[in-house]
Amino acid sequence: MIRITLIGSGNVAQHLIKAFTKSEAVEIVQVFSRKKEALLPLIDSDKIVSDYNALKESDLFIIAVSDNAISEVSSQIPFQNCLVAHTSGTASLDTLDSKNRRSVFYPLQTFSKNKAIDFSVIPMCLEAENPVDFDLLEKVARCISNAVFSISSEQRKALHVAAVFVNNFTNHLYQIGQEICSEHQVPFEVLKPLIQETAEKIKTLDPVDAQTGPAKRNDSNTIDAHLDYLTNENQKNIYKILTQSIQNNGKKL
Repeated sequence: MIRITLIGSGNVAQHLIKAFTKSEAVEIVQVFSRKKEALLPLIDSDKIVSDYNALKESDLFIIAVSDNAISEVSSQIPFQNCLVAHTSGTASLDTLDSKNRRSVFYPLQTFSKNKAIDFSVIPMCLEAENPVDFDLLEKVARCISNAVFSISSEQRKALHVAAVFVNNFTNHLYQIGQEICSEHQVPFEVLKPLIQETAEKIKTLDPVDAQTGPAKRNDSNTIDAHLDYLTNENQKNIYKILTQSIQNNGKKL
């Protein structure tokens, strides 16, 4: 059985605890957290520690904290030459203290504390400094996911930027759509089947082939009518930028 210690108590840490506790191939030795109460519903209290000197040796230490805290946290681990991984989409291996063997255990997904996640379909992006450590990371990842990938630091940066476009920016557009609906007393529920179908289409089509709408058709009358209808300047500017981007798609600059 692979022994794991988790450091952190945020969304990623909590979802990893839930996933690992369902596997018979790994054992959570300890979880380090300054906020013990946040983890009490998830794991036995005697496994939660708040003193780095109370940490026990493990096969893998997973640091699931904010990017700006990774370096400091990794330096506090009171062991040398142990395998340490962070869960960041952007931080490099060098962010981790060099006294230990450095690696990355990055689940590419958006996490919310109160939203259940099926870890089996979450892409696990792994990186290690040597093949032996990668093999251990892969064994751990396959305990909770069926989608495991070897991803370099540069590839991970590209994935993270792409994820901002397809997740964070898309969600902001949902918010704008909801604001427009609310302003005109239209239930946002009416748009949800369209949102679902749009997401479903890219399972079988490339996004460029799934693109529809007035910008794709160069329907200037509809575009102008939409711009005239919008009174919020921020919404209008976003509409113009996205329309121009769609219309420029495939054109050589």
